[in-house]
Amino acid sequence: MSAAFKKLNPLLHSELRLAIMALLMELEEADFSYIKEKTEATSGNLSIQFDKLAEAGYIRIEKGFAGKKPKTTYSITPAGIEAMQEYVDALKSYLIIPHEQ
Repeated sequence: MSAAFKKLNPLLHSELRLAIMALLMELEEADFSYIKEKTEATSGNLSIQFDKLAEAGYIRIEKGFAGKKPKTTYSITPAGIEAMQEYVDALKSYLIIPHEQ
């Protein structure tokens, strides 16, 4: 691999985790149902991915109630924003091909 290619963050280089992070980059926060609907992922798979992202410090998980129903919301952390910016920058190194002169 060429030295021009930057290393991609393996935690973010997963389709579902990347989709979760992209949604949270656009929103202040989102609840489980919204993210499940947008990603079309199963509840179990989403829960696993949320845990991985939270363990890395990329997202914050808040559990509470909406009336009497449990509600879990997710938000991106400053570390998550930085990781996403670095990931996009690294990905660009794969997309920009220098032309020979």
